[in-house]
Amino acid sequence: MSIDASSMTTGTAELSLVTTGGGPFDTGLALGRHGYRAVHDSLVRSDIWHEVTGERHNPRVARMLAYSRLHHPAVVEEIRGLAQGLGLPFEAVFAWNCRGDLLANSPDGCTTVILPGPEPCIAHNEDGLPFFDGESFLASVKPDEAPAFLAFCYPGSIPGHTFALTAAGIVQTVNNLRLQRIEPEVPRMVLGRAMLSLGSLDSIHGLLRQAPASGGFHFTLAQRGDPRLLSIEVGAGQVSQRHVENAMIHANHALHHGFSQTCQIITRSSHDRQVRGDGLIAAGERDPLTILSDIGGGGLPIYRREPDDPDRENTLATGIFRLLNDGIQWEVHTPGRQIPLHGTDKSLFE
Repeated sequence: MSIDASSMTTGTAELSLVTTGGGPFDTGLALGRHGYRAVHDSLVRSDIWHEVTGERHNPRVARMLAYSRLHHPAVVEEIRGLAQGLGLPFEAVFAWNCRGDLLANSPDGCTTVILPGPEPCIAHNEDGLPFFDGESFLASVKPDEAPAFLAFCYPGSIPGHTFALTAAGIVQTVNNLRLQRIEPEVPRMVLGRAMLSLGSLDSIHGLLRQAPASGGFHFTLAQRGDPRLLSIEVGAGQVSQRHVENAMIHANHALHHGFSQTCQIITRSSHDRQVRGDGLIAAGERDPLTILSDIGGGGLPIYRREPDDPDRENTLATGIFRLLNDGIQWEVHTPGRQIPLHGTDKSLFE
């Protein structure tokens, strides 16, 4: 694996790279140990942690745990390892990884730019809790029985709900959908993690179509050697898939899911980012970093670094993936640094 370590810093702290593998429990354990300090210093002290792990959610969490054990036992084992590495009760860590299924308005934003063409590009702003600025990290994981992958991770969370690249040549980016009136049966983050173990876009779509009801997510997907760029919105047991044929932006509210008109929360930030991004694309802008670093327009910005962001989110990293004829070029930008962490899928998984 070849990564330029000299660029692995943000403005305030290193963008750590955690390399692990083995069985699911071993992977979770390594990720938990790495995130231990940030979780205990910030996350478990936060209002959102206490809200998500509160007793009132126990029946829903128990139901999702039962479905997860039935359909995705390996992911449950990974969360069990994560909890041990964090030194926290399994039930609390599992509930935290159900946060978007328990709360319609969880603090997970994100913006994705999708650019089709001869060399398609998917680019993604990962927007999350500001106290994880400089604490989030990249995980390079080589599981025993699934493709290796590189994923952006939050302390205390499993991979698969931010942005990732797998050895099967699949690019996956994820946006929060704030869907309402859902009785979840499997956590959306468990689905996102399970997707990283699959080898084709069709197998991913099949998993999502057969999945029990979950909270809302938007997945942008592409695969080396496959001409398709897919926009898939899931939630409440419904799956809406679109082939992306023209440049577009997705700013974390449903655009084509069945709940898009009646049962979702669209925050002001989500609305403003969509409008601004649509305007930039309509004006002919095709540089993904220009779009995702934009702070212009008349509303709340696409690039989010304000301490008083109304959704309690900041942009923590930007991932850019270019699907070229001879492989996938990737780069990860972090605030305060001009040189991104970068590489190719061949050098990453050789």
